[in-house]
Amino acid sequence: MFTGLIEQVGVVSHLETTAAGRVIRIECAYRDLVPGESVAVNGACLTVLEHGDGWFTVAAIETTLGRTTIGGWQVGRRLNLERALRVGDRLGGHFVQGHVDGVATVEDVRQQGDARLVDLALPSGLPELMVMHGSVAVDGVSLTVNALPAPGVLQLSLIDYTLRHSTLSDLGTGDRVHVEADMLGKYVQRLLKDSVWRSER
Repeated sequence: MFTGLIEQVGVVSHLETTAAGRVIRIECAYRDLVPGESVAVNGACLTVLEHGDGWFTVAAIETTLGRTTIGGWQVGRRLNLERALRVGDRLGGHFVQGHVDGVATVEDVRQQGDARLVDLALPSGLPELMVMHGSVAVDGVSLTVNALPAPGVLQLSLIDYTLRHSTLSDLGTGDRVHVEADMLGKYVQRLLKDSVWRSER
């Protein structure tokens, strides 16, 4: 479980394909990671394989590659990093599982006053989970739904702090990002579907 509050930005330093999947080495400032712990990497929960002073490796299997943008990552790519939530930690964002629900495409990026507006074209199945001023995680960052300007489009309003402390400042038209809908919304949707199914029997 994560909060969507990015702790630091890492950089891909090496990539290789092994029996464990696509192995990614990430340079970062973490010094006390342990093998087996979970780290949200651009919002995808991955397991630490090996680690050293200022680096660690994770692996993405075929299932993960098929649901994320990880297969297209290259050396030098910047990544949002967050270690798993500990009991007693402050919950400043929202509950994020690190389970990517879909990949959205950036339709537009523009500055409006002191905020940067980003419009995302959502994949099928996600628009109905978006609620005005509700929570959403984009590339692992806990954000608020700013607007729903058109069918299937989610608008974000990014503040200066977020731009300076995450990779969202890099976004441009055509870029693809990980989206995780609010966990509570997904459970409510599931319960409603089950209720309708039972009533139709």
